[in-house]
Amino acid sequence: VQLQASGGGLVQPGGSLRLSCAASGTIFATDMAWYRQAPGKKRDLVASISSVSQINYADFVKGRFTISRDNDKNTVFLQMNSLKPEDTAVYYCNGRTMGSSYWGRGTQVTVSS
Repeated sequence: VQLQASGGGLVQPGGSLRLSCAASGTIFATDMAWYRQAPGKKRDLVASISSVSQINYADFVKGRFTISRDNDKNTVFLQMNSLKPEDTAVYYCNGRTMGSSYWGRGTQVTVSS
């Protein structure tokens, strides 16, 4: 399975972005997640959504970000609202199924005035 993240860009503090992660195959039985990595920092889990749509968020995005999935379109979304400068990072999409883990290329999100 290949994953392609898109939707990043430059946004002002308080703004919104919607990231998309399109899979080359079905994600029906795949647990999906978004991670992010800022320069010089480790990659952190942002949000996850299981194959049965159980959702978890990192504390630093609770109430601001929403993860969702559309299995018919093999796509996972991350709606990001009330963005802060500290949300600046490369955001990566991850899929896990049957013991395998898949990563897509990241998409840069920059929050700056």
